[in-house]
Amino acid sequence: NTMYRYALVFGVFTGILVLIFSKHLQALFNTQNHYMFMIFAVAIPLYFVMSVNRGRFQGGHDFGKLAGTYQTEMWSRLLLTFALLLLIPLEPGILIAVGISLSFVFGLYPSDFKGVKVFSKDRLPAVDLKQVWIFIGLTAGYELTQIIINNSDILLVKHYFDDKQAGLYSSLALIGRVVYFVAWMFVMLLMPTVIQKQKDGEPTAPVLFKYVFFIGTLSAFIVAVCYLLPNLIITLMFGDAYLSIAPLLWKYALATSLFAVSNIFAYYFLSLNQYSPVILSGLLGFSQVALIMLYHGGLETVVHMQIIAMVILLVAQLLFFIIKNKTETKIITK
Repeated sequence: NTMYRYALVFGVFTGILVLIFSKHLQALFNTQNHYMFMIFAVAIPLYFVMSVNRGRFQGGHDFGKLAGTYQTEMWSRLLLTFALLLLIPLEPGILIAVGISLSFVFGLYPSDFKGVKVFSKDRLPAVDLKQVWIFIGLTAGYELTQIIINNSDILLVKHYFDDKQAGLYSSLALIGRVVYFVAWMFVMLLMPTVIQKQKDGEPTAPVLFKYVFFIGTLSAFIVAVCYLLPNLIITLMFGDAYLSIAPLLWKYALATSLFAVSNIFAYYFLSLNQYSPVILSGLLGFSQVALIMLYHGGLETVVHMQIIAMVILLVAQLLFFIIKNKTETKIITK
């Protein structure tokens, strides 16, 4: 009830802000009008409620329903957006915003609102509420750094390069991010599993190793395919006009793979209420932005800077895990 209440209040507050600053957002993102942001503003509270609903399924290991909410949201978004674009002669940005907003409604199915009383007078004890706020704050901060890492390269390329180069790079990033979303599937399973193991007094490291192995194997497969068949992938996705970025495809996929594996470590520590590596991950993530700002002689250089930043991030996570394990082993031995 507390989380639904927070989600609703924060969603309404955020929606109002987006509504008020819609014209400023139009100028910032260089869109044709501000109406798309006004439509998003109305839908934002729904998105937050939908997310808490998914959190309940995730925490309760009800992964069938959790997957169902993603299926209903994404398929409705795809089909509704195509239908709107084909049938209604309005500016595409507005129609896409409507399609995305309506998909949040479909994303509420299946839902489990039994026993939910958003405005209940019952409150969490102060100690529990403090833990909730700490977890929300740190998770939100980490997610913000992920958004920056995931999108800063595209924004910086758009800033430093011409429209043609920026368009080529955006296409490259779109394909390369397949790795990230494959990894996210395992993150959804990792957190509740680690928390349950910790509560039961069982070792959690084997769970981490299992998911790192899964993601590492899948990522290596995707990178290998991108290395062996770059021209085919680019041609199928975007056409021959984009073939100039084919040699960079496997390198971008590699950078994303390193980021995906380091994320597993970050969420593992977050599940155990160990926040230092999460903060470390955020700080090192910003090194990507700094490196691209300093070195951007070409698109290949930009990709190389991301690989360097992600290697540093993964090595830092591994070192923290090794040091932490050694320290805990010494304490147990004593």
